[in-house]
Amino acid sequence: MQVDVVELLRGMLEIESLSGREERLAAFLVERMSALGLHAHTDEVGNAVGVRETPNGAGEIEREIVLMGHMDTVPGRIPVRIEDGELWGRGAVDAKGPLAAMIAAVALQAPPEGVRFTVIGAVEEESATSRGARHVAAMRRADMCIIGEPSGSGAVTIGYKGRLLLRCGMEQASAHTAGPGPSAPERMADWWIGVRTLCAALSAGRERLFDRYLPCLRELQSGSDGITEWAMAVVSVRLPPGAEVDELAGRVRELAGDGRLAVDAHEPAWETGRDDPLAKLFMRSIRAHGARPALKLKTGTCDMNIVGPAWRCPIVAYGPGDSGLDHAPNERICIEELQRGVEVLRGVLAQV
Repeated sequence: MQVDVVELLRGMLEIESLSGREERLAAFLVERMSALGLHAHTDEVGNAVGVRETPNGAGEIEREIVLMGHMDTVPGRIPVRIEDGELWGRGAVDAKGPLAAMIAAVALQAPPEGVRFTVIGAVEEESATSRGARHVAAMRRADMCIIGEPSGSGAVTIGYKGRLLLRCGMEQASAHTAGPGPSAPERMADWWIGVRTLCAALSAGRERLFDRYLPCLRELQSGSDGITEWAMAVVSVRLPPGAEVDELAGRVRELAGDGRLAVDAHEPAWETGRDDPLAKLFMRSIRAHGARPALKLKTGTCDMNIVGPAWRCPIVAYGPGDSGLDHAPNERICIEELQRGVEVLRGVLAQV
């Protein structure tokens, strides 16, 4: 069988699939995976699922290898095109490219005896809900898991920082700007400065970026109707392994005073380590395809943070593409790297 991964990815890129609106892409992937010989369907929450298996002599499946990417993207239309050996489009890197590589690899590589390969295109990874991954974590039990995220075809990611997503609101009676008291926006600014200062103090002495608390102000709004003035902020704190989340949330609440504080999402950091059996398989396959393998720790968060703690199995993230182009207006993937990523995945799947 031949699989044109470039044509597959181009078709995926032509379909806009913002978080919560992945239905058209899911239907497309189910149709394409079925045509490639996988048993494909959409599950209860809208994930696109494709299965290929080889029962043992007793007709049983002994192990399941889950390859999970995500179908949704952040907003921002990028005209889909090929220029100078690169395929452009929103999601080319994050993370339709890695998902297309997974589908192609499973279609091309038969499972060993007693093994099932399950490819999942998850919904809502780019939103705080992570609905697709949470459903999969609750309904399945993988023996190994590959998360489809851009690591570059010559590297594999063995850890992602956690995340605490905070929403803070300040509200008070409107007053003249020449008055003595701080405005709601000024109080919010003080709260944000306090959060940054707290994270810096908690990170003191930690050399690796992966081990620090990294706050980011994601949204800031304010307004007044002449009677009441208000301010609202959304802050994401990237968490190191072992972070004391309850203590951190409590101290952030103290900084908010009489403001309203809500925790919109929390995922713990997850790090597998360089001795992870799956990481070793990837390093071997990358070497076999002419590259010097690298291990990466990412300061972002992905579905590894959801299924890793639930399954506690060998798990890594892998995918072709430059993660520096995630969410960027010039998002694109090198076609040669995309194709090399398929072959690296095939090499891993042949050894599991």
